Amino acid sequence: MEPLIIATVMLTFLFAAFLKGTAGLGFATTCLGIMATYADIRLAIPLVIIPSLLSNALVMIDAGGFLRIFRQFWLMYAAAIPGLILGLFILGGGDTTLPRAVLGISMVLYGLYGLWGGRFHLDHTRNSACIVGITTGFVNGLTGSQIMPVLPYLMALDITKDELVQAINTSFTIASIIMLFGLGKLGMLNTEVMLVSAVGVLPVAAGIWLGGKMRRLLPEEAFRRIVLALITLLGAVLIAKAFAA
Repeated sequence: MEPLIIATVMLTFLFAAFLKGTAGLGFATTCLGIMATYADIRLAIPLVIIPSLLSNALVMIDAGGFLRIFRQFWLMYAAAIPGLILGLFILGGGDTTLPRAVLGISMVLYGLYGLWGGRFHLDHTRNSACIVGITTGFVNGLTGSQIMPVLPYLMALDITKDELVQAINTSFTIASIIMLFGLGKLGMLNTEVMLVSAVGVLPVAAGIWLGGKMRRLLPEEAFRRIVLALITLLGAVLIAKAFAA
């Protein structure tokens, strides 16, 4: 991997983590969206996996109540596995047009949902758990993005904020572990990629710390809306690039 690419990846980690620390937005999706503009998405996904896995696992441990939440949402987590396998299978085919387009669509939907700021209510049923699990797994396996549609779904349920944090980060952590093995099976993980990904934990930690400092100085809601608008715009750019290829 060229030194310029490595330096750019580290800056991307730092920037995406800064946004995460400031506005509380998804690190992996933002990071992947930026990387996909200058690198092969099949390189970007393995690079993000270790920082994403560690950050999600730490939040999951800190949130507590893992066993109770796992029992409540186990079917959704299980349903994500075949979706992940299918997404990884298509990703391993070599064509990056579809993964880039799906990532862009996921970012646009996430950004618009956040900008909308509304709420709707759903009931957690076996059917909804299976549909959301499979769809989230497919998008995750294909693009590396873990937030759609599981995040809006969980936010629409009658659960507390702490339960939401635990449920979403449990989903992220389980998916990241499966992705790690899946990417290894596809031959997309090598020593160099793993090393760069592991070193990326440092700028991620720095970015989250700096973002936390900035959050105390700026109006959080205004900054959050600006970031969501940028994510939406970046997603639209990825969609345009995918269909122009």
